[in-house]
Amino acid sequence: MALDPTLLIMLPRPDTEGSMALEQAIARRRSVREFDGGPAELGQILWAAQGVTHPRGLRATPSAGARYPLELYTILAGTDDLEAGVYHYRPVPHGLGQMAEGDFRAEFAAEALMQAWVARAVVIVAVSAAPERTTGKYGRRGKRYVAIEVGHCAQDIYLQAVALGLGATEVGAFDDNVVSSLLRLPHEQKPVTSVAVGRPLASHPP
Repeated sequence: MALDPTLLIMLPRPDTEGSMALEQAIARRRSVREFDGGPAELGQILWAAQGVTHPRGLRATPSAGARYPLELYTILAGTDDLEAGVYHYRPVPHGLGQMAEGDFRAEFAAEALMQAWVARAVVIVAVSAAPERTTGKYGRRGKRYVAIEVGHCAQDIYLQAVALGLGATEVGAFDDNVVSSLLRLPHEQKPVTSVAVGRPLASHPP
C-alpha cells in the first residue's frame, strides 16, 4: 500500500524550559562522529530548527520576511516510537509525514562521499530549500537570505543536540540529485545541508 504523507504522526510537545544554559551549550558544541544509540527527542530537535514559537506562526529560526523557504526531512533508523524511514517535518501542527519506508542511512552516507560514520547516526536531519519563497519577495538578494537561514537552522540543531546530551555533525557534501530522490523532494525544493545526530559514545562525550 502506498504511503500517505498527509497522515501525520504527532510529536510530543516541545520543552521550552531546558536544564542547560545557552552559554554551556555554545561552549560544549563540538562535531561528533561516533555514535552509540540515538535520540529519543527527535521532535525537540526538529522544533529547535523550524518549530513554531509564536502565536503568529513565527519559528525558531529567523527568516527574511518570514518567508520560511526551508523544509526538514529526517532519515531515521527505527526507534521505539517510529519505524525506519524518511519523514517530512510539519511545523504546524508539529508532526511527521512518512515519505518512504526503510533504513536509508547507508544509502545517504554512500552519496555523502562515502562517509561511513554518517550511517551510524540514528537520525539524519536533511534541510531542503524552496528559494522562490524568498526570491519572490527579495529578488536575487533572496538567495543570500536563504543561505543565511540555512546556517541558523543547522546551528539550532547543533545547540539543541548538545543541550540534550547528544552529538551532531553537519554534512554538506552529497549528490544533490540522488538525495533529492531519496527524500522524495518536490521539484521546487533542493537539498542544501544535513546534520547527523546521535548519542555519542561514552568515550566521546559532547
